[in-house]
Amino acid sequence: IHANFEALRVVYQDIEDKGIRRIICLGDIIGYGPDPVACIDVARNFDINLRGNHEEAVVNGAFGFNPIAKEAIDWTRNQLKPTWHSFAPKRARWEIIKELPLTYKEGGFLFVHGSPRDPTMEYILKSDTEDLFGEIPAKIREIFTLIPWVCFVGHTHSPGIITEESRFFSPVEFNGTFDLEEGKKFIINVGSVGQPRDGDNRACYVILDGSLVSYLRLEYDYVRTAKKIRSISQLDDRNADRLEFGT
Repeated sequence: IHANFEALRVVYQDIEDKGIRRIICLGDIIGYGPDPVACIDVARNFDINLRGNHEEAVVNGAFGFNPIAKEAIDWTRNQLKPTWHSFAPKRARWEIIKELPLTYKEGGFLFVHGSPRDPTMEYILKSDTEDLFGEIPAKIREIFTLIPWVCFVGHTHSPGIITEESRFFSPVEFNGTFDLEEGKKFIINVGSVGQPRDGDNRACYVILDGSLVSYLRLEYDYVRTAKKIRSISQLDDRNADRLEFGT
């Protein structure tokens, strides 16, 4: 979500219109964007919220982040962290952020932000699936040993499905709908609601219905979000620019 309220509002409305019963958020409710408070207040209604690397950094410190991301994290912390005279709602939001779990399991499904090996920080990239000799890379092999059937991840902001044969498929390659075959394992990258990075600036989310995974893309008012970012001096304008191009 990355504190992009305009994107979240459109996606949340679409979820309600479709009568979807449960919502699982894989972390990074906050970071980069201008509306961390509003986004947390919506996300607290979700069934499951996990800890992303930005929540972890806001609480514990931004180590290993690039300057643009660190600047946004520091600003976000100032918006959320209560002081001795803060009112109850601010204290409650901070407790929510502090107590977010790293993983969630349900049957054969595992949900994490980054990777089963490192739930907040490790990226699983398309390039990780590629090997000069056509073999399955050690990283991919090890990660799949930690997956019961299907693992849902985010973190890279790039939607797609990785098979245990180490093949990566973008949603356009399967027309946005994928049937999860029993007896095989999969990694599902759900993309990003508030900061897509696959060249498509529309908000992205995934519906899981039994064994069927469907990717949805929705237009939202990214211009409004970008304008908010540019009005905050502590947020780099590049956080706004990238919303237009989905990069």
